[in-house]
Amino acid sequence: MFVPPSVSPETIQSFFALAMGFAVAGLCASGYSLFSRHVPSFRLLEVGPVPARFAAIPLLMFSAPYIIMRNTIRGRRIEGRRAEIVMLATVIAGLWSLMSGTVVVLALQALF
Repeated sequence: MFVPPSVSPETIQSFFALAMGFAVAGLCASGYSLFSRHVPSFRLLEVGPVPARFAAIPLLMFSAPYIIMRNTIRGRRIEGRRAEIVMLATVIAGLWSLMSGTVVVLALQALF
């Protein structure tokens, strides 16, 4: 009798955190675009007064996976970047999403 391998609860929690991280990243970036009529970018840390730069840090922390993937896809289409660079950027965005998603999941668990 064949018994399929089971998935551990830690793996399911990691996938959920990864998905939650990408969802929150898209939500933050879309919300910023809605209210400012500009797309978020890492240049927010370079322009404007110093208090606005510090205010941009939490936004960029949570929307970074979205920004990295958007820039990667655009770079692949427009500049024809190599597949290795796209793969590396995808791994970085995924790890960042996993970390920020873990923070979001822990915050939600603390609230409820």
